[in-house]
Amino acid sequence: MVHGRRRWSQTIQVVTGAALAATLAACGSSSSSSSPPDSPTAAASSGDAVSPAASSSIKAAAPPASASASASAGAVAGTTAPAGRCHTSDLRASLGGDSPGAGQENFPVVLTNTSGDTCSVTGYPGAAFTDAAGGQLGPDPARTPGTPATVTLAPGRSAWAGLSFTHPRVSGATSATPAYLVITPPDEEDALRVAWGGGAIPVSGPASATALTVLSPGTGR
Repeated sequence: MVHGRRRWSQTIQVVTGAALAATLAACGSSSSSSSPPDSPTAAASSGDAVSPAASSSIKAAAPPASASASASAGAVAGTTAPAGRCHTSDLRASLGGDSPGAGQENFPVVLTNTSGDTCSVTGYPGAAFTDAAGGQLGPDPARTPGTPATVTLAPGRSAWAGLSFTHPRVSGATSATPAYLVITPPDEEDALRVAWGGGAIPVSGPASATALTVLSPGTGR
């Protein structure tokens, strides 16, 4: 019987030891699974708590198509980027009516955006009077002192510069009657041509200068 009790005691010890080992292994596995992995999510714990699943969802989620479309539309509508420069092909030139005063003739030279896009003009246009064959009459108009400002032109909108000179009949200057006024938009090389209907201009002699102002919004009327 003593031997039998010893064997039973040894059996209990073995079974108990095995159970204890299994229990410890299970605890170790539970402790290991509950401890957070060394990941970017753990670093975020110093601020608002973000679960790993939520963090993964935030990183991987793409905005819905409707949201992307709305954001794109908003960026276009709310953009503050400056409009590109108007090119000659975007514009139509025209000449407004004379506003004479004290022997002075004053005409608005108008540039209108005929393209489908918004563009801008800045500073002075170029201008020259020519005869029907294209020969220039008189010097280029002098630039009246002014501060150039960018004028943004939506489709159909205009900018104007004032063209002025003393009538030759008043100044006694040598005169000629142009066929055309040739206008070059700022920073462009190609010109636009409009028929001149303003009568004689001074081309040489006293008070023969013509002058041109910087471009301003509108048509000058």
